[in-house]
Amino acid sequence: MARQSPERPDADEPELDDTSGPAEPDAAASADAARALWDELRIDPVEIALPAGTGYTLRAYRPARELTPTDVAERDADDPFLARRQVVEAEDDEDGEVVILDDEVAREFAESDDEEKPAGRGAGDAEKGDAEESDADEDDADTKAADEAGDEEVPVFLSHRGRLLLFKTPESLVSFVRSGAPNDLSQLDSWNELSERVEPADIAPRDEDVYELDLVVENLRGGHDSWDPTLLIEAGEVARDVAYALRLPAVLDMLSSGSSLDDLDEALRASINGGIGGFMGRRRLKKIGAQTASLGWRTIVGKISAVVDWRD
Repeated sequence: MARQSPERPDADEPELDDTSGPAEPDAAASADAARALWDELRIDPVEIALPAGTGYTLRAYRPARELTPTDVAERDADDPFLARRQVVEAEDDEDGEVVILDDEVAREFAESDDEEKPAGRGAGDAEKGDAEESDADEDDADTKAADEAGDEEVPVFLSHRGRLLLFKTPESLVSFVRSGAPNDLSQLDSWNELSERVEPADIAPRDEDVYELDLVVENLRGGHDSWDPTLLIEAGEVARDVAYALRLPAVLDMLSSGSSLDDLDEALRASINGGIGGFMGRRRLKKIGAQTASLGWRTIVGKISAVVDWRD
């Protein structure tokens, strides 16, 4: 029996050019290599969208004792409202000082102080000893608290002199990293290696490192039924990080424990859980004013936007 030759495709039928196969493994390998770089150096690319645009930056977490905070003196000097507040505070401090110019009045103050001193020497020594012991206990507690605070990992961004550096393209970000320009991340022990190895293709933030602050206010204005828990929770996380790293106490206060926006965050986190916890979280959300939340977040986004240094 003769073998039948396989059917040939019709000459008029175009042959399919399947080039998608090899490309997908290459892309996956490239993404894995980029992720390995960031994991090794403990620095991450971050994408942040603001009303003025979307940009890339870098973020790392390190123990607080290993970091020097960003210098905000120049930034705050350019803020007329902050400068005015500092002048008022200085005037208040000056008003609180007591200056005695008359010698006789000075002696009267000295005599009245002597009269108020305890008469018994033994009682005075005992009180002094108790005070010294109390001070020692407080010093020990303060030292322990400082040690614990120093061990806590805190965020640091690609920033300089109190301003967050955001780059419109991966190429411009890599160019800056390689330039040796001063920035707050250069204090990290892995920074020099990053500047030698990073490529534009490596600037590929993970989904959890992409933040859409430009959508937060509009989402909150839409009402409780349209609120996006993931969007709002992630916005709160990056806002806290930026506020800490860039030294924005007003933003930290607005998101601090017990604040209305912190209550919103906790209710959102509870609402995405199942069971009774999720039910109670959704009930708590209904009690949070949409207008208050949107106004608060508009202020936060505005304050963060004000300290951004956009780079092309």
